[in-house]
Amino acid sequence: MKLNLLVLITTGLVFIQFQTKAQSSAWSSPPSVNSLKNPVPSDPVSVKAGKKLYEANCTPCHGNKGKGDGIAAASLSPKPADHTSQTVQKESDGALFWKLSEGHNPMPSY
Repeated sequence: MKLNLLVLITTGLVFIQFQTKAQSSAWSSPPSVNSLKNPVPSDPVSVKAGKKLYEANCTPCHGNKGKGDGIAAASLSPKPADHTSQTVQKESDGALFWKLSEGHNPMPSY
């Protein structure tokens, strides 16, 4: 009984450590892309087009509000980013473009 409990606790601790590490790892873009600027002006036409693309390609995982809580999010590892978070909001245009272009499993490249 004590051995089974010890094995269970040890397994649980290893799993928790693995999960914590997996969730805390950052997805960094190369510094060279940070100076890139978005060539598309932020106007009603581009915002409408962007919203249409986001709804078609991003909401299943990132959700309607970009919180990372879309219908497919529960089955994904790592979990989709919360686009409203400070971390994502601080990203440069170039870093966001690079991440969308490269993808990061399970997110495809676009």
